[in-house]
Amino acid sequence: MTTRSTSPRRSSPATLAEAPTLQARNSAAFWTATGRSRGHEVVRRRGFVAVDGGERAGLRILIQEPDLDPGELAELSELVRRAAGPVNVEDPFSSTDLNHLGMRNWQMPVMLRPPGPVGDPVPDVIRVRRPEDLQAAERIVIEGFELAGFQPHRPGELFPSALIEDSGVDVFVALRDGVPAGACVSVVDDGIGSHYWVATSPEFRSRGVGRAVMLGSFAHLPELPLTLTSSKLGRPLYESLGYVAAAPSTWWAAAPGTPSP
Repeated sequence: MTTRSTSPRRSSPATLAEAPTLQARNSAAFWTATGRSRGHEVVRRRGFVAVDGGERAGLRILIQEPDLDPGELAELSELVRRAAGPVNVEDPFSSTDLNHLGMRNWQMPVMLRPPGPVGDPVPDVIRVRRPEDLQAAERIVIEGFELAGFQPHRPGELFPSALIEDSGVDVFVALRDGVPAGACVSVVDDGIGSHYWVATSPEFRSRGVGRAVMLGSFAHLPELPLTLTSSKLGRPLYESLGYVAAAPSTWWAAAPGTPSP
């Protein structure tokens, strides 16, 4: 991955039409860094990237092109069939049909934010450097996203310390009265930034924590285009921060042991 300080600025503005490709590439960079930091198997092909984390972390597949060839589709399908844990496939192009694998699917928008200020950073957001803060971020994300596969919590399993040693990855924690309340991950790669795992602890929801942690992360980013994939509940927040919906991303998922046709 490229560093924030040396990642080149784009010579032309990112467009909504480019957003699915930009999100695909950034997601691949993030999950490759995550997989390597956890010691998981990473499979890279022209049309997809797969990270196999076994029974607890599961299999994550990032579609990279809108036109998987028959060999790539066959290999992807076999990875899904062999998966020991939960399966999640992200297709920002919404072009790959995986109905033959018997997985459920839904859509969420890929969103793009052009470079530019949003507002003053908030003082109660920290960029994680200490092990205890990284563990707090883990707990917030596991609770916020209800990641049952990571329960009981094993410190360093979701966010190994090696992940934040990567020059393109940062984890942020928002505090409320000194208590960790929200978290997110920002990733900069090839001149594009993106956000992942934006979460708030259940007891702190509806108190502006999600907005605070996003603003805090913006303060550490250069003036780069930003992408993300939004849930329905998160979309109003991101729109208020200047993001615009660009295209629907199709997600596919299966629980462990789900039979495939």
